[in-house]
Amino acid sequence: KQWYQRRVAITAGRQGYLLTGDCTRHIHMWTPRESDWIVSQQTYSAHGSSVEDIQWSPNEEHVFSSCSTDKSIRVWDDRAAAHKACMITVPNAHESDVNVINWNRSEPFLVSGGDDGVIKIWDLRKLDSHAALFKHHTGPITSVEWHPSDSSVFGASGEDNQVSLWDLGVESSEALVINDTEVPPQLLFIHQGQEEIKELHWHPHIEGVLITTSLDNFNIFKTISV
Repeated sequence: KQWYQRRVAITAGRQGYLLTGDCTRHIHMWTPRESDWIVSQQTYSAHGSSVEDIQWSPNEEHVFSSCSTDKSIRVWDDRAAAHKACMITVPNAHESDVNVINWNRSEPFLVSGGDDGVIKIWDLRKLDSHAALFKHHTGPITSVEWHPSDSSVFGASGEDNQVSLWDLGVESSEALVINDTEVPPQLLFIHQGQEEIKELHWHPHIEGVLITTSLDNFNIFKTISV
């Protein structure tokens, strides 16, 4: 039986511990040894289909989150037995596949992006509904990441060849209208010029600098908005 790894996550809290998710809904824990890893035979298998992303919590070294083509987001604690480790489930988090997730480093928030082109913010203290929803991208979301020091700012990329930067600190609920198009007031900046953007990451030390990778190249840029 063939299976393919979809995502890899390395924890910063416990050096070398590794998580991988595959197309057959399983998440595997890799424990480091001196020269290799031991792969646990007990898999985290609560998802119903392919695991699309895995992210260790930046603040709790035993906690991680995952998302899947089964439309759900799950939060796990690896101190529990694998079959009991799923502590939180958000079913139908998006209308279709949930592609990417990312933890906020300062606040109890997750950001998620789906095949539906929607970005959602989740408050881990109250997961019966999303805390915020943003619909700007016209294609599936391919990457999301919170700003490393500003807990209200995050970036996203999509298959519509756009990178968008957002600020939850903007409180206005009325959309702006530009060229007959409604623009959410929280949308700070749009970066274009790449095809099939795969990932975006903030520079951890240089304020406001991002790198994006795509089919044709990679871009490093800094906006005046952040």
